[in-house]
Amino acid sequence: MTMRFDGRVAIVTGAGGGLGREHALALAKRGAKVVVNDLGGARDGSGGSATAAESVVAEIGAAGGEAMANAASVTDFAAVEAMVAAAVEKWGRVDILVNNAGVLRDKSFAKMELDDFRFVMDVHLMGAVHCTKAVWDIMREANYGRIVMTTSSSGLYGNFGQSNYGAAKMALVGLMQTLSIEGAKNDIRVNCLAPTAHTRMTEDLGARLPLDLLGPDTVSPGLLHLVSEDAPSRCILTAGAGGFERAYVTITQGIRAVGEDAPEQVAARFAEISDRTGEIVPEMGAAQGMIELTKAQQALG
Repeated sequence: MTMRFDGRVAIVTGAGGGLGREHALALAKRGAKVVVNDLGGARDGSGGSATAAESVVAEIGAAGGEAMANAASVTDFAAVEAMVAAAVEKWGRVDILVNNAGVLRDKSFAKMELDDFRFVMDVHLMGAVHCTKAVWDIMREANYGRIVMTTSSSGLYGNFGQSNYGAAKMALVGLMQTLSIEGAKNDIRVNCLAPTAHTRMTEDLGARLPLDLLGPDTVSPGLLHLVSEDAPSRCILTAGAGGFERAYVTITQGIRAVGEDAPEQVAARFAEISDRTGEIVPEMGAAQGMIELTKAQQALG
């Protein structure tokens, strides 16, 4: 069956270029009406212009689709609320939110200014919070919503010089985990996408990557599934160069150590604690406590 989005309204942030542009074009091609949001600033977040968003809207229109441009900064909640209100006024609904807007201010932690750390957190994390909050009640009332947070391998696994970016990207996973639980009763499905793509955000990697294979268009098919009617929820989908994988946050079965020598037991048995045999993907945070209490009850008979 062909995946279609006829009648759906999508907001894509950071859609003036790169991944966001490809996401917006792909959604529009399959029938969605799209709000193309982009501040139009530099890679570090400075400056701003509606030109980039308007250019993508023109592309969508030329292909027979329908879209509107918006140049709000995702760090400005009032502007985000106005963007959502404009979409509802024009099209009557918001079904899909793709939190894609981002900036980079890379430096080693020793050299990084706290203002650069805060700004990256503000754009990636609070920007996604602002956009999600602005559409949350609309989706709850409609009993339908599809939201994607853009995470990164830098958050999931770390990357030198990106402590601010990595912290923000992993925070989005935690946000996704909780919102997917809270949104379930209203069919609001929340997922994360971890892309590998050649965009201006990754241009410094240069010759280290086969850039011809890493077009943003190779990632967007995964995004389309995550915002479709048959989308999963609580998924971390990794994507790049046409490859699609799934990342998990797991917990091992571990051990129980009590008594005066408990620290020594933890040290001596750390390999056993780290053994991934029987590891699970918890349904919610309380699973950790249940595992620990089960071991305690078994030990006490």
